[in-house]
Amino acid sequence: MQRYPASLVRPAALLLGGVFLLAPARAHDTDIPAWIARSNENAQVLVNDLAKASPEFASRMGVPGYDDKIADLTPGVEDRTRLALTASRDELAKRLMVETDPLVRQDLEILIESASNQLVSNALNQRLMLPYVDVAQLIFFGEFSLLDDQIDAARRPAALARLKLYAGLAPGTKPATELAKDRYLAEQATGHRLLPPYKGEVEKHLTAMPRYAAGIRQLYAKYGIDKLPGAPAALDALDAQFKAYGDWIRTTVLPTARSDYRLPPELYADNLKNIGLDIPPQELMQKAQLAFTEIRNEMRALAPLVAKQHGFADPDYRAVIRALKKDQITKAEVEPHYRTVITAIEDIIRREKILTLPDRPMLMRIASEAENAAQPAPHYQPPPLIGSKGEQGVFVLTTGNTDASGKQAGFDDFTYKAGAWTLTAHEGRPGHDLQFAAMVERGVSLARSLFAFNSVNVEGWALYAEAETKPYLPLDGQLIALQHRLLRATRAILDPMLNLGLITRERALEVLLQDVCLSDGMANQEVDRYTFRAPGQATAYFYGYTKLMELRTATEITLGAKFDRQAFNDFLISQGMLPPALLAKAVREQFIPAQLKK
Repeated sequence: MQRYPASLVRPAALLLGGVFLLAPARAHDTDIPAWIARSNENAQVLVNDLAKASPEFASRMGVPGYDDKIADLTPGVEDRTRLALTASRDELAKRLMVETDPLVRQDLEILIESASNQLVSNALNQRLMLPYVDVAQLIFFGEFSLLDDQIDAARRPAALARLKLYAGLAPGTKPATELAKDRYLAEQATGHRLLPPYKGEVEKHLTAMPRYAAGIRQLYAKYGIDKLPGAPAALDALDAQFKAYGDWIRTTVLPTARSDYRLPPELYADNLKNIGLDIPPQELMQKAQLAFTEIRNEMRALAPLVAKQHGFADPDYRAVIRALKKDQITKAEVEPHYRTVITAIEDIIRREKILTLPDRPMLMRIASEAENAAQPAPHYQPPPLIGSKGEQGVFVLTTGNTDASGKQAGFDDFTYKAGAWTLTAHEGRPGHDLQFAAMVERGVSLARSLFAFNSVNVEGWALYAEAETKPYLPLDGQLIALQHRLLRATRAILDPMLNLGLITRERALEVLLQDVCLSDGMANQEVDRYTFRAPGQATAYFYGYTKLMELRTATEITLGAKFDRQAFNDFLISQGMLPPALLAKAVREQFIPAQLKK
């Protein structure tokens, strides 16, 4: 597992199977409520630390002044990060002592908890893990964050200034690959019993490295950065450094890499806490096992209807899903087909009054090969929205997963007609696209959009959004919606089982292939996710969904005939990334009284 403390947001929040982080409130607006303006002033304490520790992420968010800066990999970075975070946490605690506004106080508590959690996570990683860094991925995302269609063209040349820093070509700098090697070797030489990275993870990094190098060159060619003075030399230097770093990994890191993917128990527990899980993993597994059986029973009841409609001979849900997957669409047809589905779902949202739609159209695209390597799962990429100039988020459809040998295993899970419906509802509308748009367009404090962020909050909504649209989809779309819900329950079973040593990787793959009916590439991507890409994160979907469904049911029972689904859903996404307990409190204290007065 990568130990890289140059981000004040928890690692699982950076790039998930649903979201490429993140979209803060429009801090520049003059018409936001006074309490949000005051809360954002408090949040600026942590934003400043974030920008210094992780300039790439800060510039992606839209914080000015960091486009030509890179993450700090020099000796002592852990101590500097700890001192800065501790000072910021203590300053926020002083402000909490004198704050009287309840909303500002709540946001201060969110900020303090975010800083405290990051301090704990950083300390655990520093105490337990060797500081192995996937430098190639770090550099790719640093460049990609500036080379995007929605990034102001005037900002894009800063990508070259950043590349020269990565490559050690700027005065007084050293290549990032050399800094990463120095840190690893220095910690290794201390004799402390720190865990090396997992062998399977390192092998994946090695196979992805050429794709990152090619991806950067493609971005430079697309935006004309390769024509700037010094660009060819910087790109050539980076290629050579990647090769040397790969050779060093093969000779120094791989021979001592651990064969057991499992993290130390306290580190896995910390991961679960940071993604938002507030119950023991054993309890989560019990809930998910019940859900798994009930969802599969629903699929068994629905599959014969789909088989009859399509003329399939075998009514078993597995056979029906496999038959539906044969209706693959070509790469050229993928985006047009998804745009048709987007329009159809928007019509459903309006007709059924699920929630309020913005006027702007939704964007989606197919991932590049470098993006496939970095993040094999489909995801949503919000724009940089501090100082927003109208940029939009993008639903990014990935198309394959690379195994440790470098072989590309394509997915058939998202490029067939019945499979497009529920994925669009999740990543697009009414899922992540509306979730993040609401935070920006309606105005949400930085504490609630950035620092309250965790996977339970964000992915729970997206799975809930799937459930909201499911009854109105075609029958085959409904079956695949259930399949995706089955996958989320399966994640909440397999992720803890794998990390607690209760199941083998081989058996987990069998469940995903045979019971959930995933492709080989998708199933392997899932197990990689549970074991080393983001251990614990995949449990968030099921748990977040159950918490939202519990809140929805309790609200309906309380309000009876006065329950308004559209008003309820609009209220939920207007609250930002509040964790379940705070969201439930807001519903009880704000939404329900307002509805009862109508």
